[in-house]
Amino acid sequence: MDKPEFEIQKRRGIIVWVYSLKQLKTLKRFGLVHYVSKKMKYVVLYVNEEMVAEVEAKLNALHFVRGVEPSYRPDVEMNFADRIGTKAAYQVKEEEELDVVEANTQIRLAETV
Repeated sequence: MDKPEFEIQKRRGIIVWVYSLKQLKTLKRFGLVHYVSKKMKYVVLYVNEEMVAEVEAKLNALHFVRGVEPSYRPDVEMNFADRIGTKAAYQVKEEEELDVVEANTQIRLAETV
C-alpha cells in the first residue's frame, strides 16, 4: 500500500485588532485562533499563505474589527550570521578539538559574604 504523503502547509499569522472579544466565535471561521489578548484586545489567527489577502479583506469588512496586520516573520531572513559577519564563529571544523577550561568557582554562603 502506498502511504499518502503529508505536505506541510505554508501558513502566516494575522493579527486582528478588535473593539470587543464578544465576537471571538466569528473569528474562528477564518482560521486557527492561536492567541487571544483580553487586555490589549487582539487575536492572532493562522491562515494558509494563499488565502491571506482574501481573509484580510473579509476581516476588514467586519464591524467589530479595528484593524488587521499580517505577520512579517516569513519575509524576514532568519540567518543572522551572514549579516553580522560572524559566520566563521558558528562553524566548527571537524579536525579541531574544543578546549575545555575549568573555571575556578568557589561556592560562598550568604553569611560569609
